[in-house]
Amino acid sequence: LWSFEDAVRLKDRIRDCFRKASEALDEEEKKKLLTFYVVGAGFTGAEMIGELAEYVPVLCKMYEIDRELVTLVNVDALNRVVPTLPEKLSAKVQRRLEKMGVQVVLEASVVEVGEGYIEYKKNDVRSRHSAGTVIWVAGIESAEVTKKAGTELPNQRRGRLETDKYLRSTAYENVYVTGDNICYTPQGESAPVPQMVENCEQSADTVAHNLICALRGSGEMKEYQPKFHGVMVCVGGRYGAARVGTAKSMVNLPSFLAMFVKHFINLVYFVQVLGYNKIAHYLRAEFFTIRNKRSFVGGHFSNRTPSFLLVLLRLWLGAVWVFEGVMKIVEGWLKSAKLEGFFKGAASFYDAVLKGGAAASDAVSSATGAGGGSAAEAAGKVIFNINFLGLFRAIFVSGKPLAESTIADYAFKLDVPLVNWFINSVVLPSPGLAMFMQVVIVIAEILIGLALMGGLLTSLAALVSLALLLMFMASTGLYLSSFWMLFAGIAMLFGAGQIFGLDYYVSPLLKRGWRSIGWVRRLYTYHD
Repeated sequence: LWSFEDAVRLKDRIRDCFRKASEALDEEEKKKLLTFYVVGAGFTGAEMIGELAEYVPVLCKMYEIDRELVTLVNVDALNRVVPTLPEKLSAKVQRRLEKMGVQVVLEASVVEVGEGYIEYKKNDVRSRHSAGTVIWVAGIESAEVTKKAGTELPNQRRGRLETDKYLRSTAYENVYVTGDNICYTPQGESAPVPQMVENCEQSADTVAHNLICALRGSGEMKEYQPKFHGVMVCVGGRYGAARVGTAKSMVNLPSFLAMFVKHFINLVYFVQVLGYNKIAHYLRAEFFTIRNKRSFVGGHFSNRTPSFLLVLLRLWLGAVWVFEGVMKIVEGWLKSAKLEGFFKGAASFYDAVLKGGAAASDAVSSATGAGGGSAAEAAGKVIFNINFLGLFRAIFVSGKPLAESTIADYAFKLDVPLVNWFINSVVLPSPGLAMFMQVVIVIAEILIGLALMGGLLTSLAALVSLALLLMFMASTGLYLSSFWMLFAGIAMLFGAGQIFGLDYYVSPLLKRGWRSIGWVRRLYTYHD
């Protein structure tokens, strides 16, 4: 297992073994085809056998094969799996593999691999075993170019080239070595630097700096002083083990956190080398479209609702927003000041209920805001009124006694002091600004509605819809009967306009235009 092409060939072979096994009549031939050995229990070996063990149930279901007929074996001459990890984590990885149906054979040296068999020696006893597929991942071999260089340059440990503290060959000062090819033991360490990504990155940075100094004939050469932040192994897509931190303090992470850290680090790398669009691709592939629950959060995010089922919801949400905007025009929002009554009426409603007085159950209200008007006769009820560290209060009330309340009587508000100050000290004292905000609210509601109904720029329209609803929640509050609009807006965020909507035609055009912008490509913000 060396390259992407190897991985594709390996996947095809594994599937082909299951296909042939499903057609085989001879029981021994079937078992042989379904026997897989992975030689090597380091990082690559543990991850390879873990992925295979996770893939086997899928293939068994696909080809109608009994799982008991499949044999998975991980062989290594070492005394534990992934020895780079602490013993405790190493034992966890082994238990996980065994739980997935893998036979772990340690302290066994493979002496021969042939057509249809593998032979290894354990406790000085050689034994031959039938095997349909043997995958070799035992150790990191140097690339051909490094092997050729090794005929001239000092090397050891599988062809790794010896370097000095500046990562120059110990034989030639004009030859620099980086990545997995270096064999260098930092001061104070007992073993050469490990062959892993952080070593490759940091050594490349050191070599680049020293090369510039050498070419310019000026500047101070930099010693290679790597700082590693931990190691991790993934056993399939749902389980991981990690030890992370600094040289002075390392901690073992449980599986869930280990997998979370893995994905977070991957996203950091994508930002650095590929851009933000690849983050969206990665999240979609790893969480939102992944199959067979191959994620550390299971399949909870990948059970997608077909977009065509959202069409009616999108049309209805859009129609409600258009209705809200049109009704505000009818009420004169484009002609005279309405915000003061809109905001202060809502404030009076909550104050009345919180103080135990009359509730504004008959107040003039809209589908979006728990707007105010005249107070009603019935006393309201406070469900909860929670202060969060003085930053905001979460208020949930009913405008009527609970026994008489319907869903339209319950209202929820996030009472944020900063928002209250902005409304009372900035917006309302300025008639011009207040009128401008009125017009913006009306136009925004109508445009949101039309965009959703037409399926045009649906994600943007849904985002603005959510922002407007949150603004109402923090200013006038929302009746519980309007909360469906929040959840509908969330459902509209991704791809809801691609089915029976203008986004089906417009999105490809926008993508092509975006990709053609020079500065976009230079900044790596969009790549397909």
